[in-house]
Amino acid sequence: MSRHRNVRGYNYDEDFEDDDVYGQSVEDDYCISPSTGSGHTVVSPSSPENTAKAAQFIYSRRDKPATFAEPLEEEYGYEGTDDTADYFTSSHQVTEVDRARLNSCLDQMREVLAESVPEQTMVQAVLDSKFDVQKALDLVLSQGSKQHVKTKNEDAVIVGKKTKGKTRDSQSARMESEIVPKITKMTVSGKKQSMGFEVPCVIAEENGHANTPQKGLSAEDASVTSGVPEAVSKSTLSQVMQVSEEQNTVPTPVRKSGKTKPQIDVKAELEKRQGGKQLLNLVVIGHVDAGKSTLMGHLLYLLGNVNKRTMHKYEQESKKAGKASFAYAWVLDETGEERERGVTMDVGMTKFETKTKAITLMDAPGHKDFIPNMITGAAQADVAILVVDASRGEFEAGFETGGQTREHGLLVRSLGVTQLAVAVNKMDQVNWQQERFQEITSKLGQFLKQAGFKESDVAYIPTSGLGGENLVTRGQISDLTHWYKGKCLLEQIDSFKPPQRSMDKPFRLCVADVFKDQGSGFCVTGKIEAGYIQVGERLLAMPPNETCTAKGITLHDEPVDWAAAGDHVTLTLTGMDIIKINVGCVYCDPKEPIKVCTRFRARVLIFNIEVPITKGFPVLLHYQTVSEPATIRRLLSVLHKSTGEVTKSRPKFLSKGQNALIELQTQRPVALELYKDFKELGRFMLRYSGSTIAAGVVTEIKE
Repeated sequence: MSRHRNVRGYNYDEDFEDDDVYGQSVEDDYCISPSTGSGHTVVSPSSPENTAKAAQFIYSRRDKPATFAEPLEEEYGYEGTDDTADYFTSSHQVTEVDRARLNSCLDQMREVLAESVPEQTMVQAVLDSKFDVQKALDLVLSQGSKQHVKTKNEDAVIVGKKTKGKTRDSQSARMESEIVPKITKMTVSGKKQSMGFEVPCVIAEENGHANTPQKGLSAEDASVTSGVPEAVSKSTLSQVMQVSEEQNTVPTPVRKSGKTKPQIDVKAELEKRQGGKQLLNLVVIGHVDAGKSTLMGHLLYLLGNVNKRTMHKYEQESKKAGKASFAYAWVLDETGEERERGVTMDVGMTKFETKTKAITLMDAPGHKDFIPNMITGAAQADVAILVVDASRGEFEAGFETGGQTREHGLLVRSLGVTQLAVAVNKMDQVNWQQERFQEITSKLGQFLKQAGFKESDVAYIPTSGLGGENLVTRGQISDLTHWYKGKCLLEQIDSFKPPQRSMDKPFRLCVADVFKDQGSGFCVTGKIEAGYIQVGERLLAMPPNETCTAKGITLHDEPVDWAAAGDHVTLTLTGMDIIKINVGCVYCDPKEPIKVCTRFRARVLIFNIEVPITKGFPVLLHYQTVSEPATIRRLLSVLHKSTGEVTKSRPKFLSKGQNALIELQTQRPVALELYKDFKELGRFMLRYSGSTIAAGVVTEIKE
């Protein structure tokens, strides 16, 4: 207990009369780094006098903060924002309030100047201007660039000098205050961070000698292993960090636009991607309940695109729902409402391959209530399959007035489809009768010829969607084989000629759907009508007139680096608000944007209408994926069907079958192209009270 008596009897009042340090841990709050400790004499605490000196030294250090960054800050990369202020505290008499004002001024100046001006210069300017931020900024900005370069060179010389075994003077303190901000800049750059200062494989030349610290060592360990004092280690480290910082910041300022990327050979890349197979967009159309979804669902199953387990599940579920014959239709009708009603409502999209083609299949709805959706699908198609029901009475119901067989045929031809395969479905219900097949083909052939299809571009195939006959392989039933020797449906699809793609034209994509996905940005889907796109390119959305960046491209649920005309893609976009984009907007090349207008002139072909079209007639404009209310503003002239000559100027009205030049006005701006420039983007349809009344092409854009 004798050692405790000495402590209890010792009078501490002389040491602590000026400081109230009750409850504070000296050991926790104040760490002496090796560099700090090297400059001071080690005091033995054995005598009371030495103990008093130690306490006095410790608390004098508390009043006068350390001029060097703490090892903890160095190791973990904490920002030493007070280091510069600490240096000036040691060289100027600055109170705590003034130092707080100094830090506040520095923060404001950093927002304006960022890292372009050394902190030492900013601090000096703040002190010279007596904490007036505006005056300090004027002072800093008024200094010449030569003086800035000179100061930088002087600091570099100071950093390069070795200070072996000596306590640091004011120049060393200034050097240290310069080093700390550069180190903290490295910690907040976007690069991968590590604990401590790892300097792997970096050679810092100093006075002609190379010093390479070992990988994974901190600054202190590196200085110990190389036999160089810590001051040299830190100065070397500051040079290394300065060099690496310059290397990191050199490539980043200029962001290259997408068009400056190396141009790709689109046609060659497209052939590689498809394995030499040509891309074809196929739409399936026809009257409601003609068996479109069942036909194509069974085709996909026979091709192996739907596995047996999934097909068995569909069969069981359809039986439970009392719709056993709808099992194959459920392959394409995926939503609950479609399956419950037994009617396709939206365009179902999938893909499959034949021997020479890569097919994008679109299953369009046949019900008259969903013709706008059917137009959207048909506008994105290259070729079509028209499915008709061979049953007695069913074909007639779809083909006569009010049926969708006739209207769908007109629509696809007006939207640019020139090749057509007619699948005469449900032939098994009429026992594969040749007479019934010929009756249907004769009626349809006459109509399709009037609609504008060439006889050589139309093929007729007898099929059975539910039985799977004559779909993938030629029919084996004797009732069919004794009179039909033609192709099966898959062979006919394979024999379609792919259209010419507009690869060399500016990029155009019509938005078919907009949705928010996980992560930043949002996604749009649609068909690329012209040009091509690469990841990282800038795009312009019209009519919103907003620019954005293509962050990612997805083709058939697979991420790709590029996509070209004819592809149905999903683009992930950033830099634009999702609220500003709608279905029907067009993404284009910012250098060659698409035209936007509310008034344009067009040449139209009037279909079978009951009410004559007059000036001011309200219509619904269907253009690609756009559905926009419009008004016929002027009737300019009636044209001859074959020659295009004007037969009558300024007619009072237009009746069925006439070819005319009119002027249309839309309620909101729409993005259009002239038919002569972009055939895909120059076609449109006009509908009125649930029926299609006209098809047209854009000839002149007014405003």
